Amino acid sequence: MRVLLLGADGFIGRRVTDRLLMDQELQVTVLGRRDSADIRFDLTTGSPGALARFLDAVAPQVVINCAGATYGSSRTLIRSNTLAVATVCEAIRRSREPARLVHVGSAAEYGPVPGGVPVSEQAEPRPVGPYGVSKLAGTELVLASGLDAAVLRVFDVVGPGAPTASLFGRLAEGLRRALERDENQVRMPDLSGYRDFVDVRDVARAIQAAAVSAATGVINVGSGHAVRARDAAQLLVRASGFEGSIVEENRQVLLPAQAAGPVGDHLPGHGHHSPGPYLPGHRAEGQRPEGRPAPGEPVPWRQADVRTARDRLGWRTQVPLEESLGDVWLETACRV
Repeated sequence: MRVLLLGADGFIGRRVTDRLLMDQELQVTVLGRRDSADIRFDLTTGSPGALARFLDAVAPQVVINCAGATYGSSRTLIRSNTLAVATVCEAIRRSREPARLVHVGSAAEYGPVPGGVPVSEQAEPRPVGPYGVSKLAGTELVLASGLDAAVLRVFDVVGPGAPTASLFGRLAEGLRRALERDENQVRMPDLSGYRDFVDVRDVARAIQAAAVSAATGVINVGSGHAVRARDAAQLLVRASGFEGSIVEENRQVLLPAQAAGPVGDHLPGHGHHSPGPYLPGHRAEGQRPEGRPAPGEPVPWRQADVRTARDRLGWRTQVPLEESLGDVWLETACRV
């Protein structure tokens, strides 16, 4: 099978590249802006007609779009997450043999959801902020394109290679700096929210599974468990051996020994069996009644309903959160 991969240099794209290249049944061509790409092309400025000519030359059976932006100005986000997707969809439609499209979406498209409840693909998206809005616009373009297409709505991705601007990339860098300088505090934003953390290598497996499947529409990709960010952060702190304190902005000093209960009791093993740290009927810290967001915390709860991925892709997570965050630290500590 001939596959054209877009966004191979990103956090998720690098892992997807690794998986695809290991599959002897796939012939992979990379399109992107960097010199390392097989085809040099900028999706934010290039025309659909020019991209269609490349598609005709490669004749891919599947196009995987991992390209996009997570950070930047509203204009950057719209160009990267919406305009670029429109270019991809139009180019595939114009090509001689329209390929199947697997597009990487984001859980940010859902926006605030009721606390304690997994969000399914049927939920009405209500994104907050330019990132979620730009990603939802891209998803809607794919769904309305008339193409053979699947959108993987990916939840909170962690694992080796996490960008330093991400929550755990920032924490790992802060821990490394504190250990090098013999400091006893690391400052972080508020960690009271609950998130569905999924390892980037599991996400790559889901994308590969979608590429070779016939599944269409939106498919959630997450662990299926909500974990408080503060509890997850303690796993990274423990992996680092840091014995100081994590100071959360606008919150109390949290010492490693003060995490509520044994952290491992709250965390999923292989993503198959853990109720998570929040019990429906109880108010989680940092949440309002009926799941309404607290001031300054527009999305205090996020948990994926992953039944569609299980049933249509045959996919389940394999990497436990503790291993994922341990690998984040290992990579950070070994970085020259």
